[in-house]
Amino acid sequence: MARRDLTGALLVGGASNRFGSPKALARLGEETLAERGWRTLGEICGERIAVGKAGDRLELPFPVVDDATDVRASIVGVVAALRTATHELCVMLPVDCPLVTGDALGTLACACGEEVDAAVPQTGPLPGVYRTRSLPVFETALEAGRLALREVLESLRVAVIELDSALLANVNSPEELQRLR
Repeated sequence: MARRDLTGALLVGGASNRFGSPKALARLGEETLAERGWRTLGEICGERIAVGKAGDRLELPFPVVDDATDVRASIVGVVAALRTATHELCVMLPVDCPLVTGDALGTLACACGEEVDAAVPQTGPLPGVYRTRSLPVFETALEAGRLALREVLESLRVAVIELDSALLANVNSPEELQRLR
């Protein structure tokens, strides 16, 4: 069941260099990866936003918030999502993690207690749940050209939660997507 106090952010602004075409539009079963991620976020989040590049002109069934930069890095999507979120907790789901479930995201959200700034799985910063109060740390890193989310996490209080690693499969090539089918 969706929690009204969560903003879900689907990150669709990746360069897709290794994939060769926009990952958001790739299909897994009857859905595109973007539709799948959007649906998953809807299972747990009261508010959903998609963040990406307006210039990509992705034909998606929902609007995309422009991240307002030419930089192609996950941190850009995280910053734009935290700026746009109306709730303190923001669930970040990259479009290329199609097996993540609403339950897994809910586990991360529950682990993001008031004493921590973020909750992430054992594999790293995405998917993850971030508090909007951490926005200045991300903005400072982005302004300094430090684009690695892992480095930014070193400045935050983070809960690392063990999730089923099969759910965290990341799709970086058409071959990897084919294996998931």
